[in-house]
Amino acid sequence: MGSEVKLYMQRAEDEFLLSQKDMSISIDDNAKNVLGIPEGKTFFYSVIGHAYYCIFYSAKAYLLSKGIKTHPPEEHKKTYMEFKRMVRTGQIGKQLLEIYEAETCKAETLLSIFFTEKKKRGIFTYEVKSEANIPYAKESIANAKEFASSIKSVLEKV
Repeated sequence: MGSEVKLYMQRAEDEFLLSQKDMSISIDDNAKNVLGIPEGKTFFYSVIGHAYYCIFYSAKAYLLSKGIKTHPPEEHKKTYMEFKRMVRTGQIGKQLLEIYEAETCKAETLLSIFFTEKKKRGIFTYEVKSEANIPYAKESIANAKEFASSIKSVLEKV
C-alpha cells in the first residue's frame, strides 16, 4: 500500500473514531458533564459528517491504489463517479468476493452505502435539527464501519 493510500486510510480511520466519539458524547450525560458540555447538547450531525468522510477517504484510498486521483472542484462527486465506474466494471466486486467468499457482501452494497451517506451528509449537516438525527447517526456509523473495513481488506490483499 502506497504512502498516499495509507494516508487516506488513516484519515478514514480518524473520521470513524471521531464519529464514534461524537456519538458517545451525544448520548452519555456523564461524558458531557466531564467535558463541560451542556445537558441536551448533541452532535449527531457531526457523527453523520464524520462517518461520511470515513467512507469518502476510504473510496479515495481505493481509487489511489488503482492510480486514479480526484481533485476539486466537485471532488466528492468525481470520487463517487469513479468509484461507481470501478464497481460497474467489476474491478471492485471481484476483490470483495474473494475476501467475503461465502458472504452476501457485494460491491453494489458499498456503492449504495457511499451514495446514501453522501446524500445524508448534505441533508443532515445543513437541513435537519441535531435531535432528529440519532437513528441516522447510528446507521451512518454502521455503514462507515462496513465500508472502510471492506476497502481496508481489499487494499491489504493488493
